[in-house]
Amino acid sequence: MSEAGSSVPAMTSNVQAYAYARPSAVRGGTLGLETSGGLTPAGPAVRPHFFSGFLTRPAAAAAALLAVADVAAARHHRPDLARLRDPVVTAHGDRLRFESFSGCCGVHARLDVLGDGLDGGEVLHGTTNVDVNNPLRDALGRIGADDPVHLRVGPEELTVTTLDGAVVEKKVPLPERWLRGFAETQVISAGFDLRAELDATEAVRFLRSLPRAGRADGTVRWYVPTGRGLRPSSRPSPGAVCLPGPVRLGVLHRVLRHVTGLRLYGPPVEPNGAPPAGAWEVLLPGMRLTLLLSPAVARGFSGEGAVLDALSGDEAAADAELIAVLLAWEPRVDPAELAERSGLTRDRVRAALVRLGTAGRVGYDITEAAYFHRELPYEADRVERHNPRLVAARALVAEGAVNLVEGGGGATTVGTSGAFTARVRSGERVHLVRSGADDRVPSCTCEWWADHRGRRGPCKHVLAVRILHRRGGVFGPAAAPTSTGSSR
Repeated sequence: MSEAGSSVPAMTSNVQAYAYARPSAVRGGTLGLETSGGLTPAGPAVRPHFFSGFLTRPAAAAAALLAVADVAAARHHRPDLARLRDPVVTAHGDRLRFESFSGCCGVHARLDVLGDGLDGGEVLHGTTNVDVNNPLRDALGRIGADDPVHLRVGPEELTVTTLDGAVVEKKVPLPERWLRGFAETQVISAGFDLRAELDATEAVRFLRSLPRAGRADGTVRWYVPTGRGLRPSSRPSPGAVCLPGPVRLGVLHRVLRHVTGLRLYGPPVEPNGAPPAGAWEVLLPGMRLTLLLSPAVARGFSGEGAVLDALSGDEAAADAELIAVLLAWEPRVDPAELAERSGLTRDRVRAALVRLGTAGRVGYDITEAAYFHRELPYEADRVERHNPRLVAARALVAEGAVNLVEGGGGATTVGTSGAFTARVRSGERVHLVRSGADDRVPSCTCEWWADHRGRRGPCKHVLAVRILHRRGGVFGPAAAPTSTGSSR
């Protein structure tokens, strides 16, 4: 995961350089996945070694790896965007996780190769990228069910210190949306519940009904769990499952002959509600392959705004530094345990995990309902600095543009009672932010709120009010609004 111009992780460039000693390949029954610069418990490593042992189901693992690589090469509605080809691998001591994002950031793929899928080797700890090239893809496609395959992630242990220089180097743009996508998905998926579970027969029948390839469009399908399967529905209803852009699940056709089940996750669906994000988890022998889909083909995870509220807290940065020390490459991170060990409240722990997620240091496992630790080489405040809504909200606070009005005039302290109305001056306009005593999502009179109703995170005006609410600031009555128009 080295940045351009360096063989170990750096923090400044917008170009990602993958430096490999040699191409990944299948040679003599060994699937050798070559690693780039990454992070381990001992610190940065030029080419870390994470595993050497056998795959118990090599054909299934090869097909699943190809599916993850397919997602990394996909761009769906944005063919102009760069392909981010090389998946991220994290070794957790008991499993290997391979992750990728589509170039448009609307699909996140993760393959968990669990202990039952590995044999005869020790899984170490760390995060890096692995080389996936076209000859490797061809070789993976030829692995049969009866072929014994030895898996090596990283150089041979005895040669780790003797590999000098990179003979393979790839450079791809590192857009902010990619990192923001990693941050958003762990927050969004933490709000999902299991909605449906299909056995092998029903799972294969359903997946075969989906388009295998083609141009992703705005098609949205709804399904209602019934019996052992799914029944198509013409509209959203309680208990329904949403599938926006069905062609985005086409990569799952690669693993059809290995499927043992299918699980569907998502948030509660309101009658006539908007399409939500959702997760589709394919169960394989000793493995799980999960695709997380954004609410629309033309809508990447990078713009969802789910992290903004947690990032707006003044204490999040310091809390994140404390929590980071306690993560220890665990495959299961329990916020309650972290709260006990750190002395922080659970809410502050969760906010700290969100902030760590903005640096790619925390992911979320829907199946186990637990966070997990990984290490990507990015600054923790990079997303915060480059998020326009959060930057604008902090500017409003600094300008003294927020005034709270509660039950009449006079100065009042934010949070001394339940309901409030805040006036936020933004340019030549003044917007009203209203919240009831039990209202967790305040409303605003701006165009952003009118368009999204909180479905894509708070607007800059609500964020500004929340920042002051956390600080317990005191404000006097605001000047009368000149307009409550549609400035964003």
